[in-house]
Amino acid sequence: MLSFRDITPQDHDIILPMVRDFYQTDAVLHPVDESILERTFRDAADASEPLLRGVLISWDGQPAGYLYITLCYSAEVGGRCVFLEEIYLLPEFRGKGLGLDILSWIEQSYPGVRRLRLEVNHVNQGAVHLYEKAGYTYLRYEQMIIDKVK
Repeated sequence: MLSFRDITPQDHDIILPMVRDFYQTDAVLHPVDESILERTFRDAADASEPLLRGVLISWDGQPAGYLYITLCYSAEVGGRCVFLEEIYLLPEFRGKGLGLDILSWIEQSYPGVRRLRLEVNHVNQGAVHLYEKAGYTYLRYEQMIIDKVK
C-alpha cells in the first residue's frame, strides 16, 4: 500500500541517495553542487521551513521515492500555487501506476490551491506521459534566472 509522511532529519540516508540519483536522470539539465542537495534536504526536513516540504513515499512500509513541494502565490490564477519541485520513484517502483496515485495524493493534500505546477524535460517522455495522463498541460514560458548564492 502506498503511504506518505513528512521527512525528518533522520531520513537523510534514505532520501539523499534518491536525490543524487534524481540529479543524474533526464529530469535535470545541469549539474547541481552536492552542498546544495544537502542544504535542500535539511530545509525539506525542517518542519519550521514554511516554503519547502519533503515527503517520503513508501510502498508496503518500504521507501519508494520522495517529493519536494513548495508553495507560492500565482498572480496569474489569483491564488496559491503548489510547485512540485521534485518527484522521484526508485526504478523498481516505476511503471506500476503509482505516479497517478502520487499526483492524486498531492491534489488531495492541497485542496485550496488554484494551480499545481511542475517542470518537465521533453526528453523525459515517461514523466511527460504521466503528467499528461493526469491532466497537466504545457504552460509555455522560458525561464530566466540569476543565482545570488551558491
